Amino acid sequence: QVQLVESGGGLVQAGGSLRLSCAASGRTFSTLNMAWFRQAPGKEREFVAFITRSGGWTYYADSVKGRFTISRDNAKNTVYLQMNSLNSEDTAVYYCAARSADMVTTARGLYEYWGQGTQVTVSS
Repeated sequence: QVQLVESGGGLVQAGGSLRLSCAASGRTFSTLNMAWFRQAPGKEREFVAFITRSGGWTYYADSVKGRFTISRDNAKNTVYLQMNSLNSEDTAVYYCAARSADMVTTARGLYEYWGQGTQVTVSS
């Protein structure tokens, strides 16, 4: 089993920045591909960003490309999401997810482990 705990959410003004963290435990972190998803009120949970086990390859949703950066520190068992130039459409609960299989995917149903989420609210 893998436990994921997100932190770093909060209230920020439009144009501002936040960095989310997700701490993992219960399994060797470097064996997991990691991703961030988000869910806005009344909407489906959507893919945000993905990073491979080594951190050597990343992939982003078009809506965040150029503004968000996913990274990881395998020594600290932590994945990060640096969010810049935030706008009101980024308001959502952000979830960390982990996947042990090799295939890169944006499909939320294929992620085995999830955190509890952290709220990000962007005020305009």
